[in-house]
Amino acid sequence: MFSIEHDFDATVITLVDEGQAPLRSDVVINNFEDCVTIEQYDERTDRDLKITLSMAQLRDLAAALDLPEGVYQIKETD
Repeated sequence: MFSIEHDFDATVITLVDEGQAPLRSDVVINNFEDCVTIEQYDERTDRDLKITLSMAQLRDLAAALDLPEGVYQIKETD
């Protein structure tokens, strides 16, 4: 299950882990104009963890999900 909310400066997507145990904490994705942050609570450390991706990193991640094993570089076209 997931939800999408539009805030003033970001679109917020929350992914909820459903199904068989062990379940993970919700993942919150904040899509800003210049970056994307991914947050999840870590029960082992009792802290929220955050990763920030540039828009180029996000583009590369999206491409990587559909490619076989290897090393790639996306070339921008004019």
